[in-house]
Amino acid sequence: MKYDKLSNEIQQRIEYDLRTGSRPDLSCRDSQAVRRRPDRDKPNLWRGPFVRDTEKIMNSAYYNRYQDKTQVFSFYKNDDITHRALHVQLVSRIARNIGSILGLNLDLIEAISLGHDIGHTPFGHAGEKMLNDLYHARTGRYFNHNVHSVRVLDKIVPYNLSLQTLSGIIAHNGEIEKERYMPKPIADFEDFDAEVERCYTDAAHLKELTPCTLEGCVMRICDIIAYLGKDRQDAVRAKLIESEDIFTETVLGRYNAEIINNLTVNIIENSYGHNYLRISPDYYEALKLCKSENYELIYNNKIIADKYDLVISPMIELMYVELLHMLSSGNRNSVIFDHHIDFVNKKAAHYTDSEDYIQQPPDQIVVDYIASMTDDYFIELFKYLFPSSTYDIKYISYFNKDNNRMLYDR
Repeated sequence: MKYDKLSNEIQQRIEYDLRTGSRPDLSCRDSQAVRRRPDRDKPNLWRGPFVRDTEKIMNSAYYNRYQDKTQVFSFYKNDDITHRALHVQLVSRIARNIGSILGLNLDLIEAISLGHDIGHTPFGHAGEKMLNDLYHARTGRYFNHNVHSVRVLDKIVPYNLSLQTLSGIIAHNGEIEKERYMPKPIADFEDFDAEVERCYTDAAHLKELTPCTLEGCVMRICDIIAYLGKDRQDAVRAKLIESEDIFTETVLGRYNAEIINNLTVNIIENSYGHNYLRISPDYYEALKLCKSENYELIYNNKIIADKYDLVISPMIELMYVELLHMLSSGNRNSVIFDHHIDFVNKKAAHYTDSEDYIQQPPDQIVVDYIASMTDDYFIELFKYLFPSSTYDIKYISYFNKDNNRMLYDR
């Protein structure tokens, strides 16, 4: 096992700065927080502006649903396999570790970290792609979970979160790694709204999104750090691979603990005192290789992909069409009204700037509903809507002997 340490030079510099109170201050200060409604949600001594953002996120009904949303592995009954609830906590913890040394605003880091995946679909990135394909085919607009996280927290329920938190959430895309992360200032909510809208109409714009704070940049790289080794660990627990030893040994190591430690150390080593985050070139190349191997050996595994393509994809399409039909019928007793539209209107009614949700375009309402579902809720709803369907999800049980066979053999 390989565990890096900070160089003596950087460690001594940080210790000196902490001892003398001379650490560079590159943080987003509480006083810089900007809200749509500055007359509301005023901070106090024990609940600063970004603490308020965190608490709004954590008390959202959508936050509860993290616990049953797939991170990578959808079809296993195994309490040791990561779901989104754990993932966002891991991101927060790693990002706070780095942020604490760099002297950043830990409350802002926590708010962005805990909110970044709140708009994610059931069945992970596979579910996201399927929902995007349907939505885009019908409307010409794109669905992306990071953009939808902002929609959940800023539009579906207008929580009045800070611009800094929302910017970090929309620009968090952990699928796009960079060697250097430089914050990009944003003028106001008018500019932010234009950027959000462009994400719906320009697929390439997603790659251009950049957080407006260093805190957002830290969370963005920590999204990758949190899942890179953890997904390998989960793949072993799911018996998709035999062990992490099948991956290439790099300067990052192979294992979750090594990857977290070594990237954390490298980022601090190369970023302390700067107005950007940086990973050294050799570690950046290793990061790209590790991510590429995860795709090859885990995410694109044929057994997993076939289950999504042959079962989940047609289920999502059938449900999408049925929900549109249900919405057009106007039956207020139907599930889309009872479980979704009425629920949203009730939540949003606490805010004076909310609008009647039923006025939204039908495809948008259906997309909002499906994206809000947990894996289990989706499966139960499908059975409720299509009791005679031959499509069925068969979970690998704790006690199923098939769970002990290798699903992948390199």
